[in-house]
Amino acid sequence: MTSRPGSGVATVRAELVASRVVGAYQHLTLLAPEVADLARPGQFVALAVGGPTSATLLRRCFSIHRVTPDAREGGSGSGTVELVVADAGPGSRWLTQVPVQGEVDLIGPLGKPFPLPTEAVGCVLVGGGYGSAPLFWLAELLRERGCGVEIVLGAASRDRLFGAPQTSDDERASHGVTVTTDDGSQGVKGWVSDVLPEVMARADAQVVYACGPMAMLRSVSELAAAHGAVAQVAVEEAMACGVGVCMTCVMPVRSSDGTTKMVRSCVEGPTFRGDRVRWDAFVDGHAVVPADAVGAPVAAGGGGH
Repeated sequence: MTSRPGSGVATVRAELVASRVVGAYQHLTLLAPEVADLARPGQFVALAVGGPTSATLLRRCFSIHRVTPDAREGGSGSGTVELVVADAGPGSRWLTQVPVQGEVDLIGPLGKPFPLPTEAVGCVLVGGGYGSAPLFWLAELLRERGCGVEIVLGAASRDRLFGAPQTSDDERASHGVTVTTDDGSQGVKGWVSDVLPEVMARADAQVVYACGPMAMLRSVSELAAAHGAVAQVAVEEAMACGVGVCMTCVMPVRSSDGTTKMVRSCVEGPTFRGDRVRWDAFVDGHAVVPADAVGAPVAAGGGGH
């Protein structure tokens, strides 16, 4: 393990201690007590892919599903970090095929965690696809603070859900979970935005947490604002390095003074207040630089240099 003292980030060779298929995803459990001790819900890790001789230079970033902390003083060194990986390309496919007892180079925890309310308030947690992975850990911490918690999970189809009740017994055991699928294969047929107003009203929600596709995060932020709640979203911008160097995850965010700045979602995020994100600047899922952003290019004849 290597880390800069006080940085809150560790670099480790993490042993894969468990790997199993969950629907369309692979659930990985990595032995990484140094990272488990530091992590908070909403943060992520960056993993090297392809093995020691790989030409794939860029890491892959994944939200932390949950951790089992290690008691550092007299601890057993058994702290683990759990991830949910979708086979979306050669790098993530390599990760899903790492054998148990294999090792992966891991940096984490990275990014800012979800802020937690200082008082016991009603909260609704919204996850899209495997974006729901960090929300169950977050729900546990919110309940410990006395918050009421309802969860809304959405996906295109049943196999793309993560963490949803799969049987009628699970449905009865998971009070407070609402499921939607685009094709109606589980739960309500439709999108999370179709059920969210009713769930927020029932939960008397003052905070809505969300993680998933950008279009879903925009809808959640707008519906939360209409309800008078604060939205806290974890964005899924493409992160190549995860540590603020490559600038691939830059996106426009409105500051408290009203100005728009381009920020790195891996360092300044990935969690943001939903009403601070310039959703209007996302085109086909990619962020463009708004004309009024600080430092935006000035068109010819517009007085720029």
